[in-house]
Amino acid sequence: MRGKQEYTKHGSSTGTTAIWRLLLLPPLLVLIVLKTGFLPQVTRFRETGFTKVRDEMVHKVSTLGLDGARWQEPSHDKVKRETAKEYNKPHQMLAANSAKDTSLINSDVAAPISKLTCNFSNVHSDTCTMEGDLRIHGKSATVYVVSASTFRLENSTIKVQPYTRKWEKETMSRIREVTMRSMAPAPYSFTIPPRCTVRHDVPAVVFSTGGCGTNFFHAMSDLIVPLYITSHEYDGRVQLLITDYQPKWVAKFRPILAALSMYPAIDFDADTAVRCFPSAHVGLESHRMLGIDPDLSRNGYTMMGFRDFLRSTLSLQQPWTAPINRSSGRKPRLVMVLRRHSRAITNEADVITSMVDLGFEVVAAGPEDVSDMRQFAGVVNSCDAMVGVHGAGLTNMVFLPHNATVVQIIPWGDMKLACRYDFGDPVPDMGLRYAEYEVTAEETTLNDKYPRDHPVFTDPASLHRQGKLWEIFLQGQNVTLDIGRFRRVMQQVYQSITTE
Repeated sequence: MRGKQEYTKHGSSTGTTAIWRLLLLPPLLVLIVLKTGFLPQVTRFRETGFTKVRDEMVHKVSTLGLDGARWQEPSHDKVKRETAKEYNKPHQMLAANSAKDTSLINSDVAAPISKLTCNFSNVHSDTCTMEGDLRIHGKSATVYVVSASTFRLENSTIKVQPYTRKWEKETMSRIREVTMRSMAPAPYSFTIPPRCTVRHDVPAVVFSTGGCGTNFFHAMSDLIVPLYITSHEYDGRVQLLITDYQPKWVAKFRPILAALSMYPAIDFDADTAVRCFPSAHVGLESHRMLGIDPDLSRNGYTMMGFRDFLRSTLSLQQPWTAPINRSSGRKPRLVMVLRRHSRAITNEADVITSMVDLGFEVVAAGPEDVSDMRQFAGVVNSCDAMVGVHGAGLTNMVFLPHNATVVQIIPWGDMKLACRYDFGDPVPDMGLRYAEYEVTAEETTLNDKYPRDHPVFTDPASLHRQGKLWEIFLQGQNVTLDIGRFRRVMQQVYQSITTE
């Protein structure tokens, strides 16, 4: 009885005194006491004194990053520049700071340390890579990076639009943002991440099809080539998560998606699961228009390698084309990519006849022929050369055999540099050869709309600066080729791909 009375007396007095002392603490320390499990230690005030417990609490606060030195971090812009530098060090891009233990992935104790690194310096796209305890919730477009070694209060939330034309505001306005929440290691996190409902043992790649993917050039340049750069290294063991999901785009490119990932692509926006991955990329790596820079690729990928990948994926039969002996009776095959509505060749029948007379076997391909990608890829791969007016149809050159020739017809309107940038400059890296035919003022149907003293003819560049390039020179004209002049250009091409 006496022991019980002493126990009651001791507990009540000590507890009351401890509570009053706790109430006198500054609010920040109260919060940390409650969060970090120091409340039981308040009962030790009588034995240890306030000083010792205070010192222990200050040590805890320092590990949270709340001491004065931690608040002297660089500005967010400087953080971006520094993370871009880190991103470009290959050995750090996906390096975990400790081994993963999936049994602890939902635990508040001994969770694996996660790594999050972002690159905002690329002119085409912003990208983030991460590894560790990653929980992805598509419906809210959120990636939780739990127990992040890179956690700082000032950069705990990072947003990325996972599309590769970040300089185009109108295009990027259609791209959904993906948020990465970098969370402090347990037990210091003030936010409880959602628990995993689905676990994956392969990496994730998150990207958007909400940009310009209905155009074949943009589908290849903005999406397929960057997706190859980003995900091919996993040899199919990667899960694709697509935001701004376009069913028609996915259906069109399903053979390529299936070659890059052995798992069906997931509609990110409609996905209610919390998916846990060992690593992830948000955004796609992009180097240049319709191209790959081997020096920027972690694996030294090239456009010739990409085209070999397409040939294997689509079961294309001809890897290379060789010069054809004119006396063999075989004619070089020339695929003519024909347009309708704009930049069409108004005298295409005469042009085709001229090419046949020159010695080519001509394959005429209109929009209805190129709509089936797999089928048309086989047609293109059987040819030795391709010709067409500047436009998305020329993108089918990715299916040509190595050493084939691409001939670009450049419309009127000071368009040479722009046309070369899209289709001329990428050609050498593809293992192809390039020729061009530049339309003169006499060959454009703009003569039917504007007098010859109009800036359309006297100063096209001034109209470019007014933002009228698309309206006038791309959408507003067709071309009527000078047969004799065009034939001379194609005669040179014929000579280059045949032998005596």
